[in-house]
Amino acid sequence: MKLIIRNLDRSTTEGEIKILFEEYGTVQSCDVVMDKALGISKGFGFVQMPKAAEAKVAMKALNDKNIGNSKVRVKKAEEREQ
Repeated sequence: MKLIIRNLDRSTTEGEIKILFEEYGTVQSCDVVMDKALGISKGFGFVQMPKAAEAKVAMKALNDKNIGNSKVRVKKAEEREQ
């Protein structure tokens, strides 16, 4: 299951997010979306967890949690049409 994490503190790293989500299960991938021109975080990212049950527990536990200096929002990422 792919989760989106919004309202990330701009200094939060992929490593920090991965460690948080690994408390709830296996993390397949973790990506913070970066502004290519400025080289800084855009304030959101994605975590891919192969087991939906673990992802749901992580989503419930981490939604509205303070990470860094921001209260993040975690939800299931919508699949985009290509």
